[in-house]
Amino acid sequence: MRTLSELFQELGISKVRLAKYLGVSRQMVYNYLELDDINKWPKEKKLLLLKLLDIEEGTDDAVSGIKVTTDYLMAVESRLNQGVKLSSDLDTHFDFKGLNKENQVLLSDITYLLKEKLSEDSNGENYYAILYLYHMLQSIDNVPEIKYIFGYMSKTTGFTNPEEFKFQEDKQFIFEGILYSALTLYNNGGASKSRISESHKRFVKEIEQKNEEKLSRTQQLNTIKIQALKELGYTTMNESNAAEVLEKIADIESRKI
Repeated sequence: MRTLSELFQELGISKVRLAKYLGVSRQMVYNYLELDDINKWPKEKKLLLLKLLDIEEGTDDAVSGIKVTTDYLMAVESRLNQGVKLSSDLDTHFDFKGLNKENQVLLSDITYLLKEKLSEDSNGENYYAILYLYHMLQSIDNVPEIKYIFGYMSKTTGFTNPEEFKFQEDKQFIFEGILYSALTLYNNGGASKSRISESHKRFVKEIEQKNEEKLSRTQQLNTIKIQALKELGYTTMNESNAAEVLEKIADIESRKI
């Protein structure tokens, strides 16, 4: 017998969107879907579900009898979109102009999920996980491997076909193979702390070296900026003189080549 979870999977409805439609947390959706009978749902949520799936109340085994056709899928999607509205807070903080419908839904779902994760953060771990995610998103244009990591995790958790490649296929393929080997070693207990301590030391040393180089470069640029301002007779850099100062900085740097 088909379950509600299987039906929602056929319809392509995520737990996040269903949670927003029902006005509950994502965890509560999981709890509802564990129940073997729709009649065990809270009455208000049950009525919302019946409306979404176009099921008449009191119909026995209605879920199994649903045929997922294109027309039915589009009708459910339409009702879902009408029920899932962006909150006023989201409208206040985000400008959705320029984003297509698919991007708007994705951004809304991510924001809803992040808010839920932070509100459930009893020990502070979710905060740091999301903070690190934010750092990764800031670096994603300069570090293509971040996209490969996201893709790999999406595949291993069952959201994406493992044969799907949305980035540079050859590089993504190689990266996934290497990451799989590393995680297999990790999960099978073949990478104890003592055995990889030297490797981790090299990792830390490399990061520290990069940070030192970045700091050195920042200090160098500040020194050149001060020199440029001095040569031009300015005390600060502002909108009116920015182009001139940047040109002078480039000129000073070229003298040292």
